[in-house]
Amino acid sequence: MKAVQFAEHGDADVIEYDEYPTPEPDDDEVLVDVKAGALNHLDVWTRRGLPGLDLEMPHVPGSDAAGVVAAVGADVSRFAPGDHVAVWSGIATGDDEFTRKGDPTLSRSFKVIGEHLPGVHSEYATLPAENLVPVPDDVPWETAAAAPLVFGTAWRMLVSRGDVTAGESVLVLGASGGVGHAAVQIADHAGAEVYATASSEEKLDYARDCGAAHVCNYEEERFATWIREETDGRGVDVVVDHVGEETWEDSLKCLAPGGRLLTCGATTGPNAETNVNRVFWSQLEIIGSTMATPGEAETVLELVWDGTFEPRIRETLPMSETGRAHELLENREGFGKVVVIPDSEL
Repeated sequence: MKAVQFAEHGDADVIEYDEYPTPEPDDDEVLVDVKAGALNHLDVWTRRGLPGLDLEMPHVPGSDAAGVVAAVGADVSRFAPGDHVAVWSGIATGDDEFTRKGDPTLSRSFKVIGEHLPGVHSEYATLPAENLVPVPDDVPWETAAAAPLVFGTAWRMLVSRGDVTAGESVLVLGASGGVGHAAVQIADHAGAEVYATASSEEKLDYARDCGAAHVCNYEEERFATWIREETDGRGVDVVVDHVGEETWEDSLKCLAPGGRLLTCGATTGPNAETNVNRVFWSQLEIIGSTMATPGEAETVLELVWDGTFEPRIRETLPMSETGRAHELLENREGFGKVVVIPDSEL
């Protein structure tokens, strides 16, 4: 089979689409005939190299994909050949107090397929049955591939961890990205008044279409000043910040007393400065969130499958052009997700 892969860390030109051994499922695994994959910023960071990340090379990237079950291992009863499935990429590889309580995301053994483990941007992939989600036959492959990681992550962050409720105000930074555009839709669905930032008028129009009532072009004005003006100096109840260093200080400034800052990533770097006085005096909460449990993922994906939520696709490319797909993310071109299709499917 052919697979996207890289043999060393570096720029997008290290990516190749070449022959790779076709996997066979173990007893608890499923072989998936991949029909579509989708990219996340995690793919870019993994390709560049992360501190402490020691990969077996060549590495196949990709955390999101959807396809048809081609074969199942001897111990698999949940799926059968011909079933449509999507990949849920979070997995705990050990047994500890957190996995026993049903929250593998807190386990020290928690890993992400495509980051710590071989990914799914290939013609075929083997995965534990527990890392697959059923997909109705009428759901397009691009939708099924693009939804899991970003909607699962955003759902856990806003609903399970952030407890966003109707009537609250929520600011979503970077609303044009995968997690950002999912967060806008989820906050709006929860009944919140949604504020959103993006870097162009086109992206802001898309954010409005996803449910944002108020939008700000952060290239033209400082979003913290804008929020204070929009809310008559009060601030918002919740800020969703997956940007990190560049926005952290202003994110805290945007919060009303008793507000909550939700974070699931740090695209611009992890070493943000925090005004501790502001945190204790305004009684703010800083809440971290990583991925989702399998149950949370299935809950939100049911709302994708029925059309309540919609992953926006900015571009669809053949897997042989995955290098270009990475560049689209790095250069912040477009709104929503980038999808890659195995060349054999085109």
